[in-house]
Amino acid sequence: MEVILKKSIDGLGSPGDVLKVADGYARNYLLPMQLAVHATERNRSFLEHQIRVIDQQESKDREHAREIASQIVDVTCHLTRRAGENDRLFGSVTPADIVESLRASKNIDLDRRVIELTEPIRELGAFTVSVKLHADVIVELRVVVEREE
Repeated sequence: MEVILKKSIDGLGSPGDVLKVADGYARNYLLPMQLAVHATERNRSFLEHQIRVIDQQESKDREHAREIASQIVDVTCHLTRRAGENDRLFGSVTPADIVESLRASKNIDLDRRVIELTEPIRELGAFTVSVKLHADVIVELRVVVEREE
């Protein structure tokens, strides 16, 4: 049976692929789980339309991400925190703290999930943090953590 995938399936294909699969696999799994549709002319034209709409939305999202990236490129985020001996912070700096600092100082509104920290910042100093605004748009942000007086 020929089907058109609606979602990506590991080992099978990506959305929009027209595949020939076993009848039972299509009837019992792909179609009921809405992972695929029958490969009719109507479904093919509808899927082509959906792909064009998704591509247009994707390009709008990419352009919006580039605009935000141009604002972030030259920004240094300054945070002040209490620190003990050996420049260790009492607590840590999280992505939410970085986003709040950007919002307060530069009026740049981001979601905390776009800040990529492998682990929270726990000491004083200067750090480079990746900001993933889009799959194609990743910007480096400089974060400086200073001692609170």
